[in-house]
Amino acid sequence: MSAADAAPTPLSKVDSAVQGLSSSPPKDDAKAEPKRRASSSVPGVYNINDLEKEGTEIQIAKETQKLNWRINKSPMGLEEPEKSMLKKHLTTPPVKKIDLHFPLGLEVSARNMKGVTIKDALDAIYKQFRKKADDELETPVLAGFEWDKEESWTQLIVHCKKEGAPQPKKKGKKGAVEEEI
Repeated sequence: MSAADAAPTPLSKVDSAVQGLSSSPPKDDAKAEPKRRASSSVPGVYNINDLEKEGTEIQIAKETQKLNWRINKSPMGLEEPEKSMLKKHLTTPPVKKIDLHFPLGLEVSARNMKGVTIKDALDAIYKQFRKKADDELETPVLAGFEWDKEESWTQLIVHCKKEGAPQPKKKGKKGAVEEEI
C-alpha cells in the first residue's frame, strides 16, 4: 500500500451530511412555506365550544328516541325506517364533535367534520359496549339523549332503558290501531 492510497478521498454525495451540505433540492424563494392543507371545514358545521361562547342553543334530533336500538349491537343492524334516520344530524345546528355522557360516568365522543350524525353517536356508543352480552347490561336499549346546558353545554346525557318498545307487527288486523310509546 502506498501513501497515495491512504490519503483521504473527498466526500461524495452520500457523505454530504458530514460536510453540512443538503442533499435535498434547493427551495424556491417563492414558496418558502410549505402549503398546509385547509381543514376539512364544512360551512354551517360548528365547534360546540364556539356555540357555547355565542350562547347558541342546540336541539337534539327526536328520532333518537324512536330507534329502539340495543347499545351492544351494531347500528348497521337496524332496519328501515330506523336505518334511514342514521344519516340525520344529531344536533341542530350540526357540530363537529360532541361528548356523550352516561349517568354512571362513562364518556365517549362522537366526531364528524361534516357534522355529527345519529350514526356517529351510535357508533361511538357501540364501540364501548360491543363486547358486552345482553345480560351484562342493566339498561341495554337507547332511550335517547338529553342536553342540559346548566350541567354542561358541550355534552349530551345518554339515557338507556331496560327493554325496547315492542316492534310493530308487519301485518296488523284490519281496523286495529297500534300504539306508539
